[in-house]
Amino acid sequence: MASLIEQPAVQIDNVFNQYADKFGPEKIVYIHEPRCGLRGIVVIDNSSIGPAIGGIRMTPSVSTEEVFRLARAMTWKNALAGIPHGGGKAGIIADPRNMTLAKKETLIRQFARGIETLNQYIPGPDMGTDETAMAWVRDEIRRSVGLSSVLGGIPLDQVGATGYGLAVCAETAQEFVDFDLKGATVCIQGFGNVGQHAARYLADHHRGAIVIAATDLDGTIYNPDGLDIEELCRHMDEHRGVTRFPGGKVLPHKAFETLDCDIFVPAAQPDVINSENAGSLKCKLILQGANIPATPEAEQILHERSIISVPDFVANAGGVICGSVEYRGGTKSTAFAEIEEKIKENTHDVLRYARIHGMPPREAALTLAKERVTEAMSYRRSN
Repeated sequence: MASLIEQPAVQIDNVFNQYADKFGPEKIVYIHEPRCGLRGIVVIDNSSIGPAIGGIRMTPSVSTEEVFRLARAMTWKNALAGIPHGGGKAGIIADPRNMTLAKKETLIRQFARGIETLNQYIPGPDMGTDETAMAWVRDEIRRSVGLSSVLGGIPLDQVGATGYGLAVCAETAQEFVDFDLKGATVCIQGFGNVGQHAARYLADHHRGAIVIAATDLDGTIYNPDGLDIEELCRHMDEHRGVTRFPGGKVLPHKAFETLDCDIFVPAAQPDVINSENAGSLKCKLILQGANIPATPEAEQILHERSIISVPDFVANAGGVICGSVEYRGGTKSTAFAEIEEKIKENTHDVLRYARIHGMPPREAALTLAKERVTEAMSYRRSN
């Protein structure tokens, strides 16, 4: 069984010195199994509202700092979403693209055994993990969300809960921008599960947006008249990349930094919007589909340029809302109704608060989230 030990002190100190405050983190745990090469990190940031819920990220570069930042984002996201969960996150340091399925299963199962006693953390899928990985976790410890429908779950990647929430967020944000969603042009950076479903829901007949660009690790596919989203998604299933799609022009990976569009959806890795490119983005609205896709410096630059950037823990909360409904035994229809209700309300409240107080939307969202978590903390026993 994987051993469960604290992170090396210097790594914990770095995180605590830079980020720790009255909200957390409550616990940082390192999981190590040298026989299979498992190295994992769990951060339970704040469980005042309820057991922490958050995904397991598997990438070769995931770090204690990244997992903490993601866990903190989950604290705010879950509080704003009004679900009975606190914030947590996990990371497995490995590259799922360069291993066999059997190797991945071994790592996931060993990781699950390592978190068995961490009852205040409920894992879900994230970058590098999926419903199959969550099934392995459930088989080991009977505790996970984002499961296959065969196991009674609501498979997040299949139903597109996060992408649906982003589309609801865009509909609600129309009140605060100078364009209509119908006919609005969209660029999506990161055309994985979140990006593909966001494209589908934004471009459907109900909303009518036009997706003109999609980016993955290899580059960007661009068509000013609009990409055929269903054909592009089918192409992705077969070829695992956008750049060989015949329905558009191939541009560099970072073309999103200068393409003209109404809506930009970063749906990939952290910090893709930063101080170096925030001044060159040519959009009016940003829907943060990825977790922590913008640095604090970038958020301020966007605000000064009057670009509305709806923060991740508001815009992409569809996935965790769906996971919470699944954990309570709900259905897909119940989950989607709750996603629509909560994201519509939160987007409106945050953007209205930001407008009234003249602050970036992230600052407004943090203010509201902190109020809710602070109240929850006040009900806890002090010793």
